[in-house]
Amino acid sequence: MGKSKRSTIRRIIEIMNAAELYDRDFAEWAVRNAELLRAGRVADADLEHIAEEIEAMAKRERRAMQSRLARLIQHLLKWQVQPMKRCASWQSTIAGQRFRICRLLEDNPSFRPELTKWIDREYEHAVHLATLDTGFERERFPTVWPYTLDQTLGQSFLPG
Repeated sequence: MGKSKRSTIRRIIEIMNAAELYDRDFAEWAVRNAELLRAGRVADADLEHIAEEIEAMAKRERRAMQSRLARLIQHLLKWQVQPMKRCASWQSTIAGQRFRICRLLEDNPSFRPELTKWIDREYEHAVHLATLDTGFERERFPTVWPYTLDQTLGQSFLPG
């Protein structure tokens, strides 16, 4: 793309208001709205889309936590039901998921009261993944998650 075409595009983007940019150039939309908010020009900012994006960020953080919980439980289940196949890779995955969950909790302490509920909700998904990994039938795994939150997240706990 030639220099004149880039400068034309840049001029068009500069003319657009913050809301018009949302569908055309998300990165520019984000920068423009941040500038407007920092300058105190709230009335010029695209508040509706800003609110949607903030809500979406919160949902992504929740999904990240739930995904990490499912992965942690999956590996703890494999550790429990396949003692002869235990390996450093599984232990590393368990430790890594616990570490990342703790980091998410540091950044989002409001998640802590939800953890037990999320573990219960993610348990069946984790069992499904573990059945795929192990080839075992569903009946081989506990009906419900048998460990406490402290055990699940505890750095030294591994099921027997």
